[in-house]
Amino acid sequence: MSVINHIRPAGEAGRLKGSLGFWSQLAVCVGLVVSQGVMVIMLQGAGFGGYGFLMTILVAYGLALTYVFSFSELTLMFRSPGSLATFTEVAIGNFPAIVAVFSGYLVVAMFALSAELVLIELMLVEITGLELPPGVLLLALLATFSMLNIMGIDVFATVQSALSFIMVATIALLGVIALTGLGMPRPADLVTESVGPFSGGMFALLAIAIWGFVGLEFACPLVKETRDPARIIPRSMIVGATVILVMYLLYCWGALIYVPTETLASSPLPHYAYVEAVLGKAGLIFLTVAAFTATCSTVNTSLAAVPRMIYGMAQNGQTFAVLGKLHPRYGTPWTAIVLVALATALPILIYGVNADAILLLLVGAAVAWLIAYIIAHIDVIVLRRRYPRLARPFKTPLYPLPQVLGIAGMLYAIYYASPAPELTVTVFSVAGGTLFAGAVLAAVWVKFVMKKGLFEPEPADRHIDV
Repeated sequence: MSVINHIRPAGEAGRLKGSLGFWSQLAVCVGLVVSQGVMVIMLQGAGFGGYGFLMTILVAYGLALTYVFSFSELTLMFRSPGSLATFTEVAIGNFPAIVAVFSGYLVVAMFALSAELVLIELMLVEITGLELPPGVLLLALLATFSMLNIMGIDVFATVQSALSFIMVATIALLGVIALTGLGMPRPADLVTESVGPFSGGMFALLAIAIWGFVGLEFACPLVKETRDPARIIPRSMIVGATVILVMYLLYCWGALIYVPTETLASSPLPHYAYVEAVLGKAGLIFLTVAAFTATCSTVNTSLAAVPRMIYGMAQNGQTFAVLGKLHPRYGTPWTAIVLVALATALPILIYGVNADAILLLLVGAAVAWLIAYIIAHIDVIVLRRRYPRLARPFKTPLYPLPQVLGIAGMLYAIYYASPAPELTVTVFSVAGGTLFAGAVLAAVWVKFVMKKGLFEPEPADRHIDV
């Protein structure tokens, strides 16, 4: 009997339980997007573009809404934790479905979490002077959040809501203090003109600004655990994007008042210089809270969402059946959570506490994330043509304009993804290698395990009633 035939419709412990409300899903959206790495990237964008970067953030917000619309429409059509894997297998086949999730989420999450954990350990060692064996602290954090996620969605939601509130409040408060002048005296001779190769080109900075809004769709794999998904999922993603927009506008605007653009653009830790300029040395505690909660929030959300994508793929027959198992007591996809945790630990064990190596890999792998968004836009267009009468609790406003603009914008961001010309070959080699590895594995699985055509669409009634 094939691997697929061993799959039970809802895993061995029953179905995923719906208990997440709006605020919990909002915490998921915000918690994944706002990370310490993104805090650094957004300040570097402000350094390159000066005050013009604030307008670029607005453009990136609009681009983010296009993929929010696509994921909302698709998620509420199928209501599957498989998310992009499910949408894509019905639209354009199993091969692109597996590639999209493997390369666009599992690999990206692996490097994103590794980079976040390494950054937080380096920062805590720098600020507190802790003398710990390298990697011990970050592996302990990874193990802790893995256990919290295995213990259930209610535990996850409580932890995530607290982390997200503290994180957003802290980062936004820093911007408010800077804008109102309540902190240290403002520099009188500050240079705020754009620097670097972008020379203030607003759209050239879009590739940087868009990273402030990727990951809102991590609410979608939790669709089975959401109380009223038709109402909550689109609203949480849209509100989440808006909260992030306001927070980053305050954050970057305040930085431009206190920190020279040259420092913002060139410093590896511009948020350190920002906090010190606004709050003085006492602000290091402020920075520690913001960075630590951002990292923990990102890790916690990724360990909730990505395993559920893998769980959904196992239900679809797109990966090993064992990854479709639910914990007999907590009803969580524990085997998939363990897989993501081990994948996250792998770069740390290979590279050690070396932020530069991991961050370079992250930039390259992030190209695959944008490709996943492009696939989601294509899914909407294809399914609108193939299944025009299919029930859509959420329909993209002004269709197909958001999808067309989204595809064009994502391609533009990919073209400018390299942080420096001398890194272009390395970045795209990493991205190409990631996609190639995912494509080979997907092709072998589809042809020899599923025994189907690579681009053979699955019938929609496999997931929903049509």
